[in-house]
Amino acid sequence: MPVLTEPPSMGDVLKYEVNPNYTREVVTLLMGMPYPLGSVLGKVAASGKYKLATDGGADGAETATAVLLYAVDATLADATGIVVARGPVLVSRAALAYDGSVDDAAKITAKIAQLAAVGIIARDGV
Repeated sequence: MPVLTEPPSMGDVLKYEVNPNYTREVVTLLMGMPYPLGSVLGKVAASGKYKLATDGGADGAETATAVLLYAVDATLADATGIVVARGPVLVSRAALAYDGSVDDAAKITAKIAQLAAVGIIARDGV
């Protein structure tokens, strides 16, 4: 009998939210890459579009403000995605995906603190 593997789903990232009508937003993701489930996003101030939250920079996206709930392919064009943008929300810390510039424990801790500032709490073991 073949082994079936289920791909990651929203339930792997989102563990608790008080009210989806309050916590979620539909946003535009900046063209240029496939965004994985659980992407930690920042908002580009000039365009209002979202991209992976970076370590450093000055376009606004250096501050983590949202977590992507479904994988989205924005390789060839801007794309629409659903995010949690405010809390109270609990997400699994292990399921979060970061930009390549967020590459050590201190930078990850900083992004998690930025999410906590908008009520998105990342926890281990949830």
